[in-house]
Amino acid sequence: MSAGAIVPTVQNVLDAAKQVHGVVRETPLLRNDELDARIGVPVYVKCEPLQHTGSFKLRGAYNRLSRLTDDERSRGVVAFSSGNHAQGVARAAKLLGVPATIVMPSDAPKVKVEGVLRDGAEIVFYDRFTEDREEIAAKISAEKNLVVVPSYDDPHIIAGQGSCGVEITRQYSDDTAPQALVCCVGGGGLIAGVSLAVHNQWPDLRVIGAEPEDFDDHARSLKSGNREQVDPDARSICDALLSPSPGELTFAINKGHLSDVALISDEEAREAVRFAFRHLKVVAEPGGAAALAALLAGKVQITSDQPVIVIITGGNIDPAQMSEILASA
Repeated sequence: MSAGAIVPTVQNVLDAAKQVHGVVRETPLLRNDELDARIGVPVYVKCEPLQHTGSFKLRGAYNRLSRLTDDERSRGVVAFSSGNHAQGVARAAKLLGVPATIVMPSDAPKVKVEGVLRDGAEIVFYDRFTEDREEIAAKISAEKNLVVVPSYDDPHIIAGQGSCGVEITRQYSDDTAPQALVCCVGGGGLIAGVSLAVHNQWPDLRVIGAEPEDFDDHARSLKSGNREQVDPDARSICDALLSPSPGELTFAINKGHLSDVALISDEEAREAVRFAFRHLKVVAEPGGAAALAALLAGKVQITSDQPVIVIITGGNIDPAQMSEILASA
């Protein structure tokens, strides 16, 4: 790990939960008879598509930006994201009066681009397959003296995302402890923060990641013990989960907290989007439904009659894509 890297602790997560309280929405933890019947045990669904900006990302973005110095706030921030972190940073910046520039892929869903522009941030587009977004952000930061706000590999971002896990521990109402929590994995910031929170409450809980089968960098990294890279030619419908490698800080946490990582296909992601819409009445984007997809596809081992918790992380899906997925059942 690079010198000076700060790995957040559970106390940082608890502090972040207080920091974002009253700004982020406490999203519901739902039950559904059809889902319980499909899985065979009670399932609790944390619904982050109902969060402000349509995903969990405001949690980390607000925690990070709210801790800027007055001088840093006046200069502004630059972030890079396929859309959900972009919207989180744009909204946090708007709330805090901070100028924001967002580096986004040119193929980002239109609904995510519109969300960023609506909150007043400037967008710089790039080609995700031929250009390096971090290099572009670093160049903009150097030219304009802006603070770089990473999408996951930052202690305040990780701690802020962990506020989702703090809510889960408070909302969970079953008499018996859950046997597993399933969460999607992109760069690993959400599952890292959530793991710190839930393992503080339930030390024996299995935390299971879910990622696209061709973006299996976390699954391979857990096996090798090193941060593995994604093949540059890999593609997936789950645009929110296309990080090239686990983060340095996120992997430092996840390698000690994750029990397993399930791999899902694009069609399994589509089926989860359909299930969420039809049965949960929740709009989910493919990447946001990855954990639900792993559960529905039987890729999460059910070891007892204890409940399972699953996080649907985002619902920023273009209407045309949603229509296509619903029609293709």
